Amino acid sequence: MKRTVLAILAVFTLTAQSSPDGPQFTANGELMLPKNYREWIFLSSGLGMTYGPAAQADQGNPKFDNVFVNTSSYRALVATGRWPDKTILMLEVRRSMEKGSINNGGRYQNDVVALEATVKDEARFPQKWAYFELGRADKAPPLPATSRCNSCHGQNAAVENTFVQFYPTLLDVATRKGTLNSAFTLKVSVQ
Repeated sequence: MKRTVLAILAVFTLTAQSSPDGPQFTANGELMLPKNYREWIFLSSGLGMTYGPAAQADQGNPKFDNVFVNTSSYRALVATGRWPDKTILMLEVRRSMEKGSINNGGRYQNDVVALEATVKDEARFPQKWAYFELGRADKAPPLPATSRCNSCHGQNAAVENTFVQFYPTLLDVATRKGTLNSAFTLKVSVQ
């Protein structure tokens, strides 16, 4: 009986620690594009969300940013206000179109122009989070720890290294759970 309980507990512990929908890497450390990321939790979409040098890009033709997160990580954040290890967020950048079919006003999404990923893996990355520019590829190495992505997310993210401030439902969760970054909270109170 005791062995059975211990075995069940061991399986439960291993299952809780692993994330079946988490990031997958090649033998040389490249992130593999999750083929089913569109089946994950859709966090938000933005239109023309640019910053840094990209802000000067084609402002007359803004792109859509769609953000997805693996389901197990979403559930953990809702429960605790924190992202668990093996969180992966996918940013899908799509062209926007003005006129098509019966649409005479507004903009709608068209083809994918780029994919980016954010991964939390505390054992793999000394800074805990890493960023990947997949473009249209199905794998990519992490950007250097000194990249602009790491720096900007570290300085401006609402929760850990993620821009939860652009996901209203999760911003509310983090606010209620008290997990907002102090630097973010300070910036908001100054505005």
